Amino acid sequence: MTDFVNGFWEFYVGIITLAGVIGCWLLLQSQNKVKAKKNQQVETTGHVWDGDLAELNNPLPNWWRWMFYLTIIFSLGYLVLYPGLGFFDGTLGWSSVQRYENEQTKAEEQYGPLYAKYTQMSVEEVAADPAAIAMGQNLYLNYCAQCHASDARGSKGFPNLADRDWLWGGDPKTITQTIMQGRTGMMPPMGPALGSEGTRDVAHFVRSLSGLTHDSIRATRGRPLFAQNCAVCHGADGTGNQMLGAPNLTDRTWLYGSSEATIIETITKGRNNVMPAWKEFLGESKIHVLAAYVWSLSNEPAQRDPLAEPMKTGPEQTEPVKVGQN
Repeated sequence: MTDFVNGFWEFYVGIITLAGVIGCWLLLQSQNKVKAKKNQQVETTGHVWDGDLAELNNPLPNWWRWMFYLTIIFSLGYLVLYPGLGFFDGTLGWSSVQRYENEQTKAEEQYGPLYAKYTQMSVEEVAADPAAIAMGQNLYLNYCAQCHASDARGSKGFPNLADRDWLWGGDPKTITQTIMQGRTGMMPPMGPALGSEGTRDVAHFVRSLSGLTHDSIRATRGRPLFAQNCAVCHGADGTGNQMLGAPNLTDRTWLYGSSEATIIETITKGRNNVMPAWKEFLGESKIHVLAAYVWSLSNEPAQRDPLAEPMKTGPEQTEPVKVGQN
């Protein structure tokens, strides 16, 4: 249990809030001690500038003082009705969580049927429907573009979804599974095992696998080190393993960069990437449409009449089409 879910903090917030309201009232009272009669000479506070500009010790105007009193009364009324004290839920029983859940329920009732009609179609069929793709694009821009970019070409540490190079696989079933369950990719730090020179040797061997400029002597020394320490995940030939999310090292697609310094950093410190699971938040019907949009980014689905009725999926169409990967 962390401090922020401990019951102490409820009273801490409540005490601070009430102290603030009481402090405002005391401040107002302290500024209302000076009284001034009509035509009475008002003394200064002692603050005088340039000999002529002085700060007079005038009492607060009544309109301002009563407006301040009304704000204090309003704040106390608010704290009675709504949860502002931490330990008190308010007499109305309102909560932001409840309001969010109500809005989600209302949105699901309104928009759920729009997504549900596509659940009986395969991902490939959904990808061929322009209306579904527009819906999938909206989902992507709202929930995925922050990491993978608005054009889906990714950035450093975030995969490009618009090519055919996939860490875990790019067939419809795998894409759907990735979005629903999330992924955790972890490369352990190999620096302590390889040492600084061994790390550089392996880095040059890795660069040689994809035809990048490298030191041939270091690459030769790095080959057996790679076989002993890296091949278990990336394969003996360096082509990777989608079951483990281990990237292909023989192509020109690099998640973090292909410079010698970056590869050495990756080998030395390792990498740890997490793709969050969206099943609970989005639901299966929305994910089905979103997966179709993501799949369409690197494939060309058959086009169909946007005014036609959604296609039905027969028994012979239930198996996902496999997409060839690098």
